[in-house]
Amino acid sequence: MADVAARAGVSLKTVSRVINGEPRVAPATAAAVAQAVRELGFRSNHAAASLASGRGVASIGLLIGAVDDPFYARLASGVEQVARAHRHTVLISSTEEDPELERDAALGLAARQVDGMIMVPCSPDQDYLTPDIAAGLAVVFVDRPPHGLDADCVLSDNRAGAHAGTAQLLAGGYRRIGFVGNDTTVYTSAERLAGFLAAHADVGLAVDEHLISLGPRTVIEAEAATRALLARPDPPQAIFAQNGPMTMGAWRAVHALGAPVGLVGFDDFALADVLEPPVDVVAQDPVELGRQATTLLFDRLADGDRPTRHITLPTHLLTRS
Repeated sequence: MADVAARAGVSLKTVSRVINGEPRVAPATAAAVAQAVRELGFRSNHAAASLASGRGVASIGLLIGAVDDPFYARLASGVEQVARAHRHTVLISSTEEDPELERDAALGLAARQVDGMIMVPCSPDQDYLTPDIAAGLAVVFVDRPPHGLDADCVLSDNRAGAHAGTAQLLAGGYRRIGFVGNDTTVYTSAERLAGFLAAHADVGLAVDEHLISLGPRTVIEAEAATRALLARPDPPQAIFAQNGPMTMGAWRAVHALGAPVGLVGFDDFALADVLEPPVDVVAQDPVELGRQATTLLFDRLADGDRPTRHITLPTHLLTRS
């Protein structure tokens, strides 16, 4: 704040008033302070305020897609296990897969002076974090890699998992297999679609592009997309669903129509083993993703100059049907 005040030629109190949105500041003065804030890359230090009041707590930030998604809930559990062992609390925020929300939430966590941050990115570029990283913020990416930054990350082997799940359907005699998933701007969807296509290529089988439905994000949207595929004159004999919500939606459609359609999903989910018929899934371990990412974060905090590390965790096929 002292640097901002000096740059703008005003008092510390004036800077405080502008930053906190208090009245009684001339527009020209507020504009000068705002310009100094932009030029200097100033962030309000909420942690310093907490320490001054005797309420400071060591913390890390966790930025996920959605708090109500079981995958992210389990990932957060893994993060908290390791953070707790390091006597840190976890501040959680979500992006709802909105790039603008990602930026606002990430910079908001940085402004609270968290020691480090674990992110599931959704925007096409995380370069906006460069000033904070240069200032000492440790950042680790999980589930999806960063763009515009060289940073530690922990991923699942999405392509190999999708390949294994699709190969099982092909081995079962299915030749027309549909794919239901997010659009390919989502890293995990693109990787799983690549594995799906590679499994077909391995057996010399062409994929009917009309059986690939990209874009659904919710269970309801996945159900509608699956119904549309099954209503085609040449419907798929089986469905590969790209994640938990896609699998639940696809199962609903298949069950409601009573169609004899094979189904394999990526990500295990509650009750998948007791549904009738039960659902085969490619399982990953979101808790371990969270643990590994948080371990990398504290390693980075201990040695900020070490080379970046990229970890890929295996998946495995759970056959139930």
